Amino acid sequence: MVDVSKFIDQAVQQIRDAAGEKKVVMALSGGVDSSVCAALATRAIGDRLIPIYVDTGLMRKGETDRIRSLFADTNLRVVDAADEFFEALAGITDPEEKRKAIGAKFIRIFEREAKRTGATMLLQGTIYPDRIESEGGIKSHHNVGGMPLDIEFEGVIEPLADLYKDEVREVAGGLGLPKEIQHRMPFPGPGLAVRVLGEVTKEKIAIVREANAIVEECLVEEFHPWQCFAALIGLGTGVKGDVRLHGWIVAIRAVQSRDGMTADPLQLPYETLSRMATRITAEIPGVARVVYDVTPKPPATIEYE
Repeated sequence: MVDVSKFIDQAVQQIRDAAGEKKVVMALSGGVDSSVCAALATRAIGDRLIPIYVDTGLMRKGETDRIRSLFADTNLRVVDAADEFFEALAGITDPEEKRKAIGAKFIRIFEREAKRTGATMLLQGTIYPDRIESEGGIKSHHNVGGMPLDIEFEGVIEPLADLYKDEVREVAGGLGLPKEIQHRMPFPGPGLAVRVLGEVTKEKIAIVREANAIVEECLVEEFHPWQCFAALIGLGTGVKGDVRLHGWIVAIRAVQSRDGMTADPLQLPYETLSRMATRITAEIPGVARVVYDVTPKPPATIEYE
């Protein structure tokens, strides 16, 4: 367990020492990792921190509006880059290549915004499992293995790099962050792109976004999963209105975990599974069937890509 008070003092000093008198940009997604980074950096360097939220077009339903509201009292810059990300992902089907394309696009956007503001340093909410999975070749995280080698920043500051997710939540509590942020479900940096198997298109993202919203509505309040979501995993034959449909297969994933390194699927009641399947197939015209993933981690990862 982390000594929260000691860690906060050390992290604030680490950021202060690394930044010096320079301006620092950071990606603020509204998740617990980036929110803790922002709180620590604000203590360390004040208004020399420039938080940026990038709307990639790959976010959850209502996410951008929620972030605007949640951080309304900060100097948050919102960058609409959806077209840039879809263009960068066009034609890519390999999961690692998708993550690297997203990581590279993020860096190029932050470099662009840094030039506009005079910032020369980058702050990231990388945590220990991100490093382990990237360095171990399990999957590249957009802020670790997915980063391009040629970056224009003078340095990258990662104050959470030795913490697990549950420890980051403890630090969030020590910083007095809202409980909504402290206990928010993890959401992958590449967004819904890693919940679409194969090439990412606006149509597929729209479908998985709606399915994901339904899953969260059905599970979060009642079952309190560590993480739950929907993924688009392929095509299958179905029947709607007595008409044959070759439509999308949506997989539901719901797990409990302590730190994301291992995970066990929730044993959900059949009635709950049936209710989600009915809603998803009824409310999203292109979906032909719904399946529930009961694979633990390992052997599976939590996300599909």
